[in-house]
Amino acid sequence: MHSAGKRILGLALASALSMAVGHAQTAPGLTGFDAAAASAEIELEGRFDKAIQPGNLKPWLERFAARPHHVGSPYDKANADYIAELFTSWGFDTRIERFDVLFPTPRTRILELTAPTRYTARLAEPALSEDPTSNQAAEQLPIYNAYSVNGDVTGPLVYVNYGVPADYDELARHGVSVKGAVVIARYGGSWRGIKPKVAAEHGALGCLIYSDPREDGYFQGEAYPKGSFRGEWGAQRGSVMDMPLYPGDPLTPGVGATPDAKRLAVTEAPTLTKIPVLPISYADARPLLEALGGQTAPEAWRGALPLTYRLGPGPATVHLKLEFEFAQKPLYDVIATLAGRERPDQWVIRGNHHDAWVNGAADPVSGLIAMLAEAQAVGTLAKAGWRPRRTIVYAAWDGEEEGLLGSTEWVESHADELGRKAVAYINTDGYGRGFLDAGGSHGLERLVNEAARSVNDPETSVSVAARARAAAILGADSADKRREIRARGDLSIEALGSGSDFTPFLQHLGIPTLNVGFGGEDAGGEYHSIYDSIAHYERFKDPGFLYGPVLAQFGGRLVLRLAEAQYLPIVAAPLAETIDGYVKELVKLGDTEREKIDEENQRLKDRTYQLAADPTKVSVPPPTVAPAPYLNLAPLQNASARLTTAAARFDAAVADPKNASRLTSAESASRLDAVLRGIDQAFSNEAGLPRRPWFRHQIYAPGFYTGYGVKTVPGVREAIEQHMWKEADGEAVRAGEAIGRAADLLDRATAIVTGP
Repeated sequence: MHSAGKRILGLALASALSMAVGHAQTAPGLTGFDAAAASAEIELEGRFDKAIQPGNLKPWLERFAARPHHVGSPYDKANADYIAELFTSWGFDTRIERFDVLFPTPRTRILELTAPTRYTARLAEPALSEDPTSNQAAEQLPIYNAYSVNGDVTGPLVYVNYGVPADYDELARHGVSVKGAVVIARYGGSWRGIKPKVAAEHGALGCLIYSDPREDGYFQGEAYPKGSFRGEWGAQRGSVMDMPLYPGDPLTPGVGATPDAKRLAVTEAPTLTKIPVLPISYADARPLLEALGGQTAPEAWRGALPLTYRLGPGPATVHLKLEFEFAQKPLYDVIATLAGRERPDQWVIRGNHHDAWVNGAADPVSGLIAMLAEAQAVGTLAKAGWRPRRTIVYAAWDGEEEGLLGSTEWVESHADELGRKAVAYINTDGYGRGFLDAGGSHGLERLVNEAARSVNDPETSVSVAARARAAAILGADSADKRREIRARGDLSIEALGSGSDFTPFLQHLGIPTLNVGFGGEDAGGEYHSIYDSIAHYERFKDPGFLYGPVLAQFGGRLVLRLAEAQYLPIVAAPLAETIDGYVKELVKLGDTEREKIDEENQRLKDRTYQLAADPTKVSVPPPTVAPAPYLNLAPLQNASARLTTAAARFDAAVADPKNASRLTSAESASRLDAVLRGIDQAFSNEAGLPRRPWFRHQIYAPGFYTGYGVKTVPGVREAIEQHMWKEADGEAVRAGEAIGRAADLLDRATAIVTGP
């Protein structure tokens, strides 16, 4: 599901590794292992690397991406069966779990410009001779947004930029209302599902979303097929389910979509849109935008089409008619298990999805084949007599593209067992050529760093850690940031919002989670189109399949080290440091919002907007806002201080040689694991976040108005951003309690390490 606009891959490093440029690390110091066990682990990883078969990647990609394989399609089931056969042949105990989910497909798609001229949108992508699979029209899903409601609407057109809440504030300043209108928004600025959500909140009748060439087309580089970027008729399919409420099957929130599950009526499903929405190409968008009148759009709103961007409303009038078949479709999760020898009831889970919008060579097949290469090598180790200390579970999810369907339904169906047994989840979602990217639970930050030091980049022959560090330094926007990168010893992994299958594990069940991949040099333009194809991938995404084996090596190290560690490789200092940074951000955010409101009200009092306005243009001052109170964030600050102290004590206890025997004895290490795996659960609250109880994690969540983008300490942060001051104080107490629970767990862990 990840890509430009939703993908995490690329230059997204918050910081980087401060190791010298050189070859990958071979020293045996590994968190979770004593010296002897670390040496054995390094030797195991050497055998694992030799068992990876890079020659399988190309034929696998060409097998899985040969035909469209969306949910409910024959080739989707064929791929699931083939994946299961592979896992079984490698020695895994393999099963396919079926769920039946709501999956709408379009019956009618009509978009017409009815005034001041007439134009009927093409709503189709042409087959290209350069792309052999682009001609499979009978099997391809058409251009549409899943989980749009039916609708037949006609109204004046209004251009709303990215269609996020701030854009509607700007429209109001220009005296433009979207009530009774059809809005047109460009992709970017937020996840696509936010655009119809906000449009409906402002009274719009319908929503169009187009790919502007500034972000996604010829402005970025040569358009496909000459280059990799989106051509004029390419369009971005995608789900517009209101996933910030909950992902998964819209009709079975909180429970698995099994045959006996109680289901909502389609009309009762809160995650369907409130208005019809349709994605279009920039070729179909151009006549609509050319017909718009009204004021010229602000400079920041202007794309790269050869026209004057105007706001409307009208004289452009559009007719949008959408009808869908809301049917139950089967999806197939492939689950492959290698039982642990010592702690079989501790599960390390590794996943990548297998479904696609069309052929999906990049998204998700590239990530799937890397995971399969990794699993094949693990199976080779097992056939030679090795068994992991903990159980390893590989999962190939179905239905990710429509809204994390397969992973969410599996997690909801197995929630009690996962709550007892899962120690970590590691996710990928496609990869490209370029730089390491990692996000997730910050207690696993050191694990990521140690693994990154031990894998070489194929383009430079230095470690992927060293290359990431170099990219981060060049990308830093200030001297202070560059100094921070150079001074900090480890990569500061990103917090996770949503957009891939990690969401139900981390944010619903509180399972420690990582999402990893490579990218940044792999161009773009194919995303969710018929051109996400074998031909496009092999030309532009990863020619020669250089980075697939690297992702297999890196993902395999994360899996093997989590599975083999004598105690779970949690380091607490990065966790405490990160959370303390979030708390400081919230204090600053509260002050900033208060000062902003005071400044706005002063401008209104002084008639600053009226006096500075161009009298020939419409200009409406913003409304007066009640002054912001001073917030009580002391519960957060005190809890963060407690966590910092507890983290320092725990890490010091682990580092003390006097405690080595307790760390590695089976009895105390098992007790320690039981405590450490509960840290993310401690951050969770059964009541969930305000107005969205499915999301329980108090530290990481997708934003209510960002969709994929993360909001850290979300209950407090979003209350401040939305000026809900009383709620912000209450959420500070709840989040402080969650942080305090994590500190208590670290104190318990320290007691286990230091003994009586």
